[in-house]
This record gives sequence, structure tokens and C-alpha cells, in this order.
Amino acid sequence: MRDFVNKKAKMLQPSGIRKFFDIVRETEGAISLGVGEPDFVTPWKVRSAAITSIQRGYTQYTGNRGLPALLELISRYLSERFSLDYDPKHILVTVGGSEAIDLALRACVERGDEILIPDPAYVSYAPLVSMSDGTPVHVECREEDNFVLKPAYLEKAITDKTKAIILTYPNNPTGAIMTAEQLQAIAQVIVKHDLLVITDEIYAELTYGKKHASIASLPGMKERTVYIGGFSKAFAMTGWRLGFACAPAEIDDAMFKIHQYGMLCAPITSQYAAIEALKDGLSDGFSTVEEMRDSYDKRRKFVLHSLREIGLHCFEPQGAFYAFPSVRSTGMNSETFADRLLKTHKVAVVPGNAFGQFGENNVRLSYATSMNALSEAFDRMAAFLSQEK
Repeated sequence: MRDFVNKKAKMLQPSGIRKFFDIVRETEGAISLGVGEPDFVTPWKVRSAAITSIQRGYTQYTGNRGLPALLELISRYLSERFSLDYDPKHILVTVGGSEAIDLALRACVERGDEILIPDPAYVSYAPLVSMSDGTPVHVECREEDNFVLKPAYLEKAITDKTKAIILTYPNNPTGAIMTAEQLQAIAQVIVKHDLLVITDEIYAELTYGKKHASIASLPGMKERTVYIGGFSKAFAMTGWRLGFACAPAEIDDAMFKIHQYGMLCAPITSQYAAIEALKDGLSDGFSTVEEMRDSYDKRRKFVLHSLREIGLHCFEPQGAFYAFPSVRSTGMNSETFADRLLKTHKVAVVPGNAFGQFGENNVRLSYATSMNALSEAFDRMAAFLSQEK
């Protein structure tokens, strides 16, 4: 049956994260610091709204774009929280942020186009570019620069085949953010070379100490930016699989048509849940989101302190819920470190090379887990490092 498999699909490597956690599932007593998922349950008001929608018999397809009430609320949410002005008619509700990324790439990328990806980066970007017939080009983001994309590195990576850049701040896996001033510096390069921006801002609500800035809010950038957001991370709604995309009219139209044929619409129950999440948040200042963020911040500080205590250097993450410590001092690369730690002390972290070539000397750990689990994990990591000396 190999002859029937698409060559691009055949060449795809399994997800570095999923491949590693297949092993984790087989390790009894393992503590996982690898899953990028809130440990909070979706707030009851949101769950209740979904249950009510089912009880009322709202189980049909919605319009392809999404429920009108949800589109209106997303528009208001983006305006009030991030100073982004999007007409509901150019907002598309998708099956998670992942579908939105895929749609944006399939709508815009043609064979031979080069798509820039700041590295380290979320594992899906490069494979999705390849599946869209594009060529992923990794642009180094260095720890000494706080994992921020620097204009000089961006400029160096651009060729006459470069069509777009994927931005992801707050960043998975590093926890880095970019300020409005830093975004402005790269925006000048983007405009100079007439590039499209696909900005994945799924962690926009999860920043610590500095308010999130979107490149789409900068003068002249909305017109060349596909904005992607969603409910998974900040609203603890990963399993509801609901995201959204906002794009210039021509790109929005292309994404909409692909969505029509490929997905039709996002699940109606999830959409009613999202309506309640936004409606409730807009009325009370997103207090539930604030509570979750405050909890993550406490864990973030604990993780940073604990990493330093056991002798691992770590850049201070300012967004998302990940730490990306260096393991260079151990003499191990990221995969060896993660493999030995899991096998000998049953703590699971993700090898940094799963996120690109420039993550090779680091590992990603998620602090979206309980303090008890974090405390036990660091006791085990301390024992592991002592044993490896």
C-alpha cells in the first residue's frame, strides 16, 4: 500500500512531542512536565452554557463562518483586550488554532515559496508549510537575545523566494514575548520586503509583568497580517477545539472557501461555550483568566527558582506556561537528557530539538501542572543531576 501514500505525507516525521510521550504513557509513575495544556477545568459557567445548548436541541451545523453572536463577541474581545479592530464578517471560527494556521498556509503558499519560522518554534509550523508545498526556513532566535527575533537575523534569512513569516509570541517553547518596540523593528523589515505575516497569538492572555502586544496593532501591519487566536490556553478549553482567524479580505475569502470544503464549521456546542466565556469575561474583566494567570505566575517563579537551585540555567519566561532551561552544562544534548531523566527518575520533559535545530541544547517543561507534581519532579531532577555528575 506504500504506493498509495502521498510522498509529502510519507516524508513527514512524527511529532517530536507525541513520539516522546508515547514512551511516557508506558512509564508507570512518571511525572509529566511536557503537556502544553492547562490543568484547570473549563469554568462551570462555560460548561453549563454548552450543556444548556444541547438540552435546547442546538445540535445542527452553524454557518460556515460561525455563530453570528460569537463573531460579534470575538470582534469586541479583540478590540477591548488588544486594540485590534476586526469586522465580524472577516473573522472565521475554526477547529482550534491549528486549523487556522493550516488554512492560512494553504490559502497563501505556492510551490517554491519560502516561509520564515523563528526557531525554536511550535512543532506544527514547518510540517504544515511543507504540506502546503512551501519551504520552511528557520531563523535563529538566541537565548542571549531573550529568544526575540532580531531584525538583522530576519533580514539575513530573506531571499527573493520569501513570501511570509510565522510569528508566535508569547512563544512556545521558550516563553519569550516581544514588546511593541521590538515588533516595530521587525515590522520595518517585513514592510521593506513586502512579506505576509501569520501571527499565532494563542497565548496572548498569558503574559507576566508586561501586557501583550500584537504586530497586527501596529500602523500598516493589519493589512498584511493573518491573526490567529483561540480559547484553548487562556480559557482552559483545549478539548473544545475552538480557534479563530482574522485576515485581510482576499486572504479571508480564500481561507473561508477551504474551510467550507474541508471542515464546514466548528462544533456548535463549543461555539455556545465560547460565547459564554467571552460574554462573562467582558462583563467581569476576565477575572477567571486573571486567576489562572496568577496561578501560573506563582508556578513560573517556583520553577525558575528550582531550576537555579539544581544548577540549570534558564531564561526567564515572560509568557505562556513553559520554561526552556539549557542542559549544555550537563554535557548531554536535549534528547539524551530527556531520555535519561525519564528512564532513571521518571520525569518527562520535551527535548528542545523537537522545536527546531536551535533548541538542541535546551528542554521544554510545562508548569501548567500542580505544585505538588512540580515539587516532586524537581526533587527527582536534583537526584538525577547529582547521579550524572
